[in-house]
Amino acid sequence: MIRLSALACLIAAPVFADVPKVLTDIPPVHSLTAMVMGDLGQPQLLLAPGVSPHDFSFRPSDAQALADAQVVIWVGQGLTPWLEDPVTTLASGAQVVELSDLPGWTALPLRTDAAFTDTVHEDEAGHTDEHGAGADSHAWLDPDIAAVWLTAIADQLAVADPENARTYQANAQAAQTELAALQADLDQALTPVRGKTYVTPHDAFQYFETAFDMPAAGAIALGDAASPGPARIAEIRTQILQGGITCVLTDTQTNPDWIALVTEGTDTRTAPIDDIGAGLDPGPGLYPALLRRIGASLVACLE
Repeated sequence: MIRLSALACLIAAPVFADVPKVLTDIPPVHSLTAMVMGDLGQPQLLLAPGVSPHDFSFRPSDAQALADAQVVIWVGQGLTPWLEDPVTTLASGAQVVELSDLPGWTALPLRTDAAFTDTVHEDEAGHTDEHGAGADSHAWLDPDIAAVWLTAIADQLAVADPENARTYQANAQAAQTELAALQADLDQALTPVRGKTYVTPHDAFQYFETAFDMPAAGAIALGDAASPGPARIAEIRTQILQGGITCVLTDTQTNPDWIALVTEGTDTRTAPIDDIGAGLDPGPGLYPALLRRIGASLVACLE
């Protein structure tokens, strides 16, 4: 398997006769890749919107997709450790971009304070790479990081398909301009609610919080696939009753009973939130729609 950083993208590689077959892991990465490919072709998506990266069941058709891929673009083993071996064995002839290994951006460490983490979270999401031990894998939620990834995706596709190199690079630049405008719009929309307190369903939104200065007070579940115990529920409820939290965000993995327990008898609002693009149509529009939806949920819940 060929692991490529932004510098390695400049090394010559075999030229494909047609636009290469590109496989991506999650909907946001698929969306960024689709922005770069534009009208030249469509990348294939491994995990459909709404499918959690943490409980995905690998199928024979997925194995075939990996075997057929000429370019594989994925976040990395910190998000989907189960994909490491299939990429290595089934896509051994593909050019692979592991986005978490790219230079040019700063990974955030997993939060270690009691409001966000415990041993369940660390075991599930922690990993060691050049960005450090225990890096948070949900980096696509920062549009500045997404812009860095767009450049790397375009560089890799230009290596795989030199005839269309200028198109890939122009598409990446256009997408970066779009993301900069989106970031400015979101920053303005969030200004009225900045400084108000809320909790997330699980600790997956740190990059969005940092990008837009919207820090969460904590998370109900202490991992993407973890369930909160009675002590955790009691802790969040105490924070709400003491007046520190005005909004509790939920997602499809959040048991409604947990929300009822922490908000019963309070004026706390709730709103849905999602980090992966559940319910959105895959394609170039998914990524900006995902960020806009997160921003809208925060405004609706906190305003």
